[in-house]
Amino acid sequence: MNVHFPAPTEANEDGLLAIGGDLSPQTLLNAYRQACFPWYSEDQPILWWSPESRMILHCEEFYCSKRLQRRLKQGRYSFTWDKALEAVISQCIDVHSQNSGGTWILPAMKDAYIALHQQGHAHSVEVWDSDELIGGLYGVLLNQVFFAESMFSIQRDASKMAIAHLVEIGQEAAWKCIDCQFYTKHLSSLGAKEIPRSVLLSYCGYEKD
Repeated sequence: MNVHFPAPTEANEDGLLAIGGDLSPQTLLNAYRQACFPWYSEDQPILWWSPESRMILHCEEFYCSKRLQRRLKQGRYSFTWDKALEAVISQCIDVHSQNSGGTWILPAMKDAYIALHQQGHAHSVEVWDSDELIGGLYGVLLNQVFFAESMFSIQRDASKMAIAHLVEIGQEAAWKCIDCQFYTKHLSSLGAKEIPRSVLLSYCGYEKD
């Protein structure tokens, strides 16, 4: 089924654009092409969001503190790209469930991003301490925009190290930005900022039919 979404400007004041549909690779790609993402709970239908204000990080504006710089230079850590996406998602589920008592990354959501990964659209960064996976993140890359979905950390600064490695990849590949979805103080401290949805849509190459 090829799901077509309303124009992003039709989202309500909370950013909710559409309800229902499916999580097939084609549906997800159609959503991301217009800066829309799924986010819902177990007792809800699939909810699709396109908030008017969007948190993004330009790779060249990433703020790396002196403490994080020192940690990155330690020889004990290593970084990989697309080596263990399924394990990264599983850890995101476990860590978020432990910290907040639940997670939006339901089994169907996990399966959907694994399918996108198999098609070459979803990607992951892994942070290793020897052979232990201690941090990471995953998301979708389209039109030189990386749509970050979730991250985890089981050692101090591990998720920040994952972002730092993602930024390095993005700089080398000349990405337009990393989409972080919603404002948080944590993301703001790393150099992310809020922009109008219209700017992100221009990065995505979105053109209204």
